[in-house]
Amino acid sequence: MEGRIVTPGPYRATKLWNEVTKYFRAGMPLRKHRQHFRTFGNCFTASEAIDWLHQLLKSNSNFGPEVTRQQTIQLLRKFLKNHVIEDLKGRWGAEDLEDNNNLYRFPSTSPVKTVPSRHPLWKRGSLENIFKERDGLFKMPHFSKRTPKKHNLLDAKADQENQGIEEMDEDKGKESCPKELSKEDIEDIWGSITLTHLQKILALPSLEEVLNPAQIKPGHIMYNMTHTSKHGVVVLLDKTDDLPHWVLSAMKCLANWPRNDMSQPTYPGFERDVFRTVADYFLNLPDPLLTFEYYELFVNILGLLQPHLERVAIEALQLCCLLLPPANRRKLQLLMRMISRMSQNVDMPRLHDAMGTRSLMIQTFSRCVLCCAEEVDLDELLATRLVSFLMDHHQEILQVPCFLQTAVQDHIHYLQRVHVKDVAAGDPAYYFCKQISTQEFEEQKVATSQAAIMELLESIVKDKTLAIKDKKKKLKQFQKEYPEIYRSRFPTTESEAKLFGDKPTIKQPMLVLRKPKFRGIRY
Repeated sequence: MEGRIVTPGPYRATKLWNEVTKYFRAGMPLRKHRQHFRTFGNCFTASEAIDWLHQLLKSNSNFGPEVTRQQTIQLLRKFLKNHVIEDLKGRWGAEDLEDNNNLYRFPSTSPVKTVPSRHPLWKRGSLENIFKERDGLFKMPHFSKRTPKKHNLLDAKADQENQGIEEMDEDKGKESCPKELSKEDIEDIWGSITLTHLQKILALPSLEEVLNPAQIKPGHIMYNMTHTSKHGVVVLLDKTDDLPHWVLSAMKCLANWPRNDMSQPTYPGFERDVFRTVADYFLNLPDPLLTFEYYELFVNILGLLQPHLERVAIEALQLCCLLLPPANRRKLQLLMRMISRMSQNVDMPRLHDAMGTRSLMIQTFSRCVLCCAEEVDLDELLATRLVSFLMDHHQEILQVPCFLQTAVQDHIHYLQRVHVKDVAAGDPAYYFCKQISTQEFEEQKVATSQAAIMELLESIVKDKTLAIKDKKKKLKQFQKEYPEIYRSRFPTTESEAKLFGDKPTIKQPMLVLRKPKFRGIRY
């Protein structure tokens, strides 16, 4: 059963829970069973429920084939705890469900959870208003006479279409000097443009439903983009936040197996002990690598993990991973590089008796990559789905996105185009924009377009490399497309003929004399 795709939006985990319980209640086969010399109708065994639900989750596009049977058992235990199912005596709340023939049934009450309308800590308002409400953590630039009004690329383009740019280049003798931007200004630019791109990729009217603006630190984005090694891995200036040396050595050993550079001698089962050392370190971290704050955001990215949306998901994850603290991003990069190499290494010995290397990597590290601060019923399934995608696309996802770097550089260059204007005493030293009416904007738009077309005509006229025949052909085509502009440049045929040194193409009317009538002469 494919099921419908739960698209990105607020409280996606709760919506997925309701989706799974709905399909389970609607599709789970019910029949008669005998137990303790008694017959019970409309029920099912735990093993039957595990088989059916496991197949459902594997075929559902919201979860994927990575779901294991053990994860299905864990989900059924949560079903029992949340009264989605109950035993034959009507008992529920305990999580003692096992893979056996104990009988269960559906209660008469609905198990659907209520989706909250809005997170109580997040206020209403547009993305820009949210930024303004933050106490300096991510303040938008304060607009004044000395500060440009453009605060991101999309807004800059819109502002340019609705405001008249003061003509500051009329006097060529005026001196120009670049605007000095502080570190805080540049960090704000990184944060604003990143979130604008992310909102556009997710196709959400606002990010406030999936991202707590109080947790955004634009300095992290700038650091993750500008402090990287030649392989794109974040370089930490403060080594106290880095991985311990012994963990790095163990990860390098596993990633490059069997080329072991460690000085210690190996023994049978050595690779399992090294893997256990690395796993214990990551599993004992106090917070997941993607942090508790961004749980809702990354869960929503899972809605994009469809074959036709793969490129969109990669770009969204590129931006989301830039929000992480640099130490978390570095650990995530190194972990993904290690487990990806291990899962593809045919020489890697079997690390688990009942599980392949790829499945072991996903099941082991999913909880240390993504989980919620509060218990969420689908945590393990959602984390498995995300880690699987990260493993397959980590080189693209965790590299520096060039499109974002270009956008930021262009915007910084725009802000630095400040011109000195001769003004009277007491006036501001820098002048940027002024509001104009819609009529003035339309007039300027037409005038600018006509000027550009006129410039094109002059370039054709003055092009000495064009043959006469080609130039006449281009001018004829231009005259057909823009007759008014052509007539203003060549008002008479003489002016057109003078260009080519020919006679006028249209001759002036000549005096027509009446021919004398002759009568026939008879002889």
